[in-house]
Amino acid sequence: MIKTEKLDSTDIEILQILQKDARLTVKEIAKKVNLSTTPVFERLKRLQREGYIKAYVAVLNAEKLNQGFIVFCNVKMARISTEIAMDFAKVINATPQVRECYNISGGFDYLLKIHVSSMNAYKELLQNVLGKIENLSSLESLFVMDEVKQEYGIPL
Repeated sequence: MIKTEKLDSTDIEILQILQKDARLTVKEIAKKVNLSTTPVFERLKRLQREGYIKAYVAVLNAEKLNQGFIVFCNVKMARISTEIAMDFAKVINATPQVRECYNISGGFDYLLKIHVSSMNAYKELLQNVLGKIENLSSLESLFVMDEVKQEYGIPL
């Protein structure tokens, strides 16, 4: 449970409901939290305005869309500076196959989650995009063999 002064138990309940099904109408959410639609609508607007709700998305099936070859790629830079980090971020943000990117601590500088159609598509991405990043020192590729757990949202 989140401990914060800005969110009350109803706010948290609304967020939990939305994480399970963001397609619900305000009326359906209001019924679940035992409020009328107007206060629920106002709470939703506030939660969006204050950044608690970043987006409403549909979770797609990567396999069915021929993007089910998942690779986690550890990236080590030869050196790092604000300018180098900004240049790296520009390339990563312009690469649709990179679905997530984290600046991490430890032996690597970044962790990428990549969705492609096949090993050949990943090889092409390495050769034509990632391998051309200036100041990149090394890459370590980890190929997903099976998805054991994937949950969306934040535990509240």
